[in-house]
Amino acid sequence: MRRLILTALLAGATPIAAADPIAKEQLLTPPAGARHFVISSEAGKHGDIWSWRTSDGKTAYRMSMSLRGWITETDEVITNGPDQRPTAIAIRGFTDSGDATENFSVAPDGTATWKTSVDSGSAPYAGRRYNTYGGPPLATEQDIAALVAAGAKGIDLLPGGHATLTLGDVTEIDGPQGKIPVRLAFIRGYGFSPSPLWLDRDNRLFGYAGVASMLPEGYEAAGPKLKAVQDKATAAMVRDVARTFLTPANRTPTLVDHVLLFDSVKGTYLPDRAVLIADGKVAAVGAGGSLRAPEGATTLDGRGKTLLPGLWDAHQHVGEDWSLLQNVATGMTNYRSPGSLIEEAQSIVKRRAAGDLLAPDGRVSVIVDRKDPLAAQMALTVSSAEEAIAAVRRIKAAGMWGVKFYTSMTPAWIAPAAAEAHRLGLHVHGHVPAGMRPLDAVRAGYDEVTHINFIMMQAMPQEVVDKANTAARLEGPARYGKDVDLDSAAMRAFYAELAKRGTVIDPTLTVWEPLMTSDGTAIPPEYAAFAKVAPPAVARGWRIAGYPLKDGLTREDYRKSFGKMVELVGRLHKAGVPIVAGTDGWGVELVRELELYQQAGLSNAQALQTATIVPAKLVGMGDRLGSVAAGKTADVILVDGDVSQDLGNLRHVRTVFLDGYRLDGDALRSASGMSGMPE
Repeated sequence: MRRLILTALLAGATPIAAADPIAKEQLLTPPAGARHFVISSEAGKHGDIWSWRTSDGKTAYRMSMSLRGWITETDEVITNGPDQRPTAIAIRGFTDSGDATENFSVAPDGTATWKTSVDSGSAPYAGRRYNTYGGPPLATEQDIAALVAAGAKGIDLLPGGHATLTLGDVTEIDGPQGKIPVRLAFIRGYGFSPSPLWLDRDNRLFGYAGVASMLPEGYEAAGPKLKAVQDKATAAMVRDVARTFLTPANRTPTLVDHVLLFDSVKGTYLPDRAVLIADGKVAAVGAGGSLRAPEGATTLDGRGKTLLPGLWDAHQHVGEDWSLLQNVATGMTNYRSPGSLIEEAQSIVKRRAAGDLLAPDGRVSVIVDRKDPLAAQMALTVSSAEEAIAAVRRIKAAGMWGVKFYTSMTPAWIAPAAAEAHRLGLHVHGHVPAGMRPLDAVRAGYDEVTHINFIMMQAMPQEVVDKANTAARLEGPARYGKDVDLDSAAMRAFYAELAKRGTVIDPTLTVWEPLMTSDGTAIPPEYAAFAKVAPPAVARGWRIAGYPLKDGLTREDYRKSFGKMVELVGRLHKAGVPIVAGTDGWGVELVRELELYQQAGLSNAQALQTATIVPAKLVGMGDRLGSVAAGKTADVILVDGDVSQDLGNLRHVRTVFLDGYRLDGDALRSASGMSGMPE
């Protein structure tokens, strides 16, 4: 649904892409008096959406948005039939994904036909509604109206799926007309989890709230209040789910016998082992058949399976409760969040400790960025070095683990702010600010550099480095990466200094692989194994046409540049630079991230260490997590198949032990919106 409502209202805001679109000047111009909605966050305004009726009775929409340098300019015209279902939809313009062109029409015989940048098709239209691939999110108001009218029976969708909407409680907010009532609702069928939205007093779409909100002009200030209300309602839903899993019956002792065990500390696989889990800990590890199961224990046959430490995603922006549940379902028992809202992070910790939230355990950093139109939407924004230092102190006082500096930071502010962070015991990492190269940031105090494209900035032309807080941070490496000599004397010296300093690299290769290599003909490797068990709208959204090609470059050029990014990870590892595995995505991309590390030259075991013992030690939790050893917390997963032969078997989670609770993989997947085991 509108690319899952603008990727959950800009939660991650990583571009996803497609060709040569219509120019901005050719798009529709909103007339005077058009309904006006604003896209905004606590960092400021990001864009506008207008809607109006055309002279021939159609409904038109126009969207204009700039998010940290990623530009969206689109319009949409909908023609409705007598039953108020669309008989024609035309979307034009461009997004950070490239060409947004999309067309839908219904023939006289009732056959619906559609074409987007990634798919096309036709099917009988009777009794169904077309779910657009893109377009301004305000246009979902017509779908919402239909779902309200449909009630509990919901609506069948094209190209596939079924959606329903449930009504929630009423809240009052302030605006230009004083206090008005708005009603919370949740829509199901477009994503893995129920998605919140807000209705007006007539049960028409009022807007969306989130990290960023889409609300009528004049009501922007209500966004945080609406988000707080919907977060509380979501917390109640996930609390009920958590209590079905976190029961005494699921915390009885468990013996896993005759299993292949991954020793993450030594980086080896041990055949035919027995592991006893009891009282939330790994109680004993021994040879297969050597351990006795205590009375009342559950015994699991480990033959044909692999037991290993629960996985870590070292780049998971936590904050959305249902995503945390899905992370557990995919074998993730721990995370490192390089950018969360303080209040959300504190809430997660509190509710998890109370047994009200089924979630991995982790450590959180908070983003600090200069107050600027290109600032990160989840950041604490600052206007001086003194304010940056104050933000660091606020992060420490809130009990967070680290500080993440962002691309619009003034370079001169990094060193004093990083020094204060280190004085307070905080980890320092982040994007590399525009005007700096990664080695500059490391010398100024970074303990870690996030994203492989910022490592590639060491070899980029100065004009790319100077604009790294815009789309140049992707477009530069995409254009020039293929020609970088990774074995030059300058690059070798770069790797050596990073290794000497112990600088950690968080590559997130799975962010860049679909952008740079996809052409729309297939679902990217990150998601392919999950396509059949995800809701149809989600699987369709994963199919992208790749980042727009520019300056005569070809898709093959971009693929070669991505290949250099993969090779760069290998060079870093070979030089002794620590690598931690992160996705900056849903979390389901984690296994693909490890597969790419193997392509880069890491061994199977070395790749798996980047998602187990390495991140555990990085965040100071290696004494109790990250390996399967007697006395350690039982954050452990059992997967079908031999992981030593194929890392892809990590997707086949059979059982998750979370703080010693024995959780069934099938039940976890069902609760998190998946219909079965990934391929």
